[in-house]
Amino acid sequence: MSVVLKVSRDGAVLRLTLNDNSTRNSISEAMLSALDQELKNAEDDHSISVVIINAEGVAFSAGHNLKELTAHRADADHGAKYFTEIFDRCAKVMTALAQHRCITIAEVQGLASAAGCQLVASCDFAYASANAHFCTPGVNIGLFCSTPMVALSRAIGPRHAREMLLTGEIYDAAYALRVGLVNGVVESEMLQAHVTAIANRISTKSQNAISIGKPAFDVQIGLGLGEAYAHCSHVMVENFLQESAREGVGAVLEKRKPVWPSS
Repeated sequence: MSVVLKVSRDGAVLRLTLNDNSTRNSISEAMLSALDQELKNAEDDHSISVVIINAEGVAFSAGHNLKELTAHRADADHGAKYFTEIFDRCAKVMTALAQHRCITIAEVQGLASAAGCQLVASCDFAYASANAHFCTPGVNIGLFCSTPMVALSRAIGPRHAREMLLTGEIYDAAYALRVGLVNGVVESEMLQAHVTAIANRISTKSQNAISIGKPAFDVQIGLGLGEAYAHCSHVMVENFLQESAREGVGAVLEKRKPVWPSS
């Protein structure tokens, strides 16, 4: 049996490579299980600081495996139980990705469609090749991309999210960059090296500071201005009292590189 998710490691950077070209890297049962397990492993392994999700083949991911889903229409309940389980599992994996301890980066070389686009939008950063494309085409087949909408509407502005969701059109990498779905667009042959360089830079930062700042960002973005400042002022006080801040500030004052304390 082929491995649907390849796992590789280079120092503090973990790569999870979607590897199911026969289904255009669909978010199948097997893919969800593999992603779930590897994300849990990375969450527990504090020697990992960055997780890159990329893919092999012509597509980044075609989204949910429609053949798997359709097969369960023959169930006694017409698939209701199975559909509920699959969409709940997918939501948990996407949530785990968005809330992961590590910084997560999508490296998009081809088409990211529906739940594949959701996967991109759930990562902290995303970089695309110049020939990558993005879509949420559920409206075209009578199955609105409601769960991809959750991640997409949090990654880009509401007007652009509505445009993608309600037209079902395929958008190029330049559009994705313009609306903020990706952080950058590079030529295909440079994509992996570009993302690797960014991941390596992140891995040299204080992982304690990142573990504080990433959830703080998510909290403050949903608050009013005053509440956001109050929350983040409290976070900064707690952070300043920790050893990582003592070392980092000390390194600045002493004009040397910091030596971050182990987690």
